[in-house]
Amino acid sequence: MSTQNVLDVLQDAFLVLIRVGGPVLITALVIGLVISIVQATTQIQEQTLSFVPKLFAILLTLVLLGNFMLNTLVAFTDRLFSIIAGL
Repeated sequence: MSTQNVLDVLQDAFLVLIRVGGPVLITALVIGLVISIVQATTQIQEQTLSFVPKLFAILLTLVLLGNFMLNTLVAFTDRLFSIIAGL
């Protein structure tokens, strides 16, 4: 296996990582930012106020995009196994 093949696999792995983890992280970031702005304006400093909405938003994101995430991971795994079989 050449260096270029290894770099291609690593690049593909990073792109899959961004595709799979990105929506969940962006959802948590946006919800956290909105909740922190609400907490700053209302001066309510309750810890569960930021945790519970993030939890529900992340669960909703996983339910809506779970099929896409799973298909992306399966396609990447298939590509890896085909590369391994080609060695």
